[in-house]
Amino acid sequence: MSDEITPASERDPETVSRFVEAFAAQLVEAGMQRMAARVFAALLASDAGAMTSAELGAQLQVSPAAVSGAVRYLSQVHMVSREREPGSRRERYRVHSDQWHEALTNRDAVLKRWEGTLREGVETLGADTPGGQRIAETLAFFEYLQGEIGKLMERWREHRDTQFGR
Repeated sequence: MSDEITPASERDPETVSRFVEAFAAQLVEAGMQRMAARVFAALLASDAGAMTSAELGAQLQVSPAAVSGAVRYLSQVHMVSREREPGSRRERYRVHSDQWHEALTNRDAVLKRWEGTLREGVETLGADTPGGQRIAETLAFFEYLQGEIGKLMERWREHRDTQFGR
């Protein structure tokens, strides 16, 4: 990590755009919706960590409707939040400072629902059947993952505090 900070005014917008698109493409490969990935990467790369719909649209060269749909998805998965500009009706979209932590820990509810459904699957199929055994192993994996995520996040906070002085 470099100690030298390049002011935004000295950055080449084309180079920033290439980074945003490259990171967005990797997020898409990992399963994120394309426009949501582009909006998230743009917010993450911005100095303020927040932009209006118009700013995002201009940077990404997309319509306000495309930005709106992407922000709706990103809000649902707790990766961005909406905030009002003081004295204005315009909203700004902000990437969370702890966005990865938020995204992972908010998966807790999803994992719990999956575990409940998988338990029912084991009971329905029977634990002694091949399908029931596969479902039981999947359940065990998610239960294990659930237990490890909390410990992992605590280690991350300690590492982040050490590395970034928070």
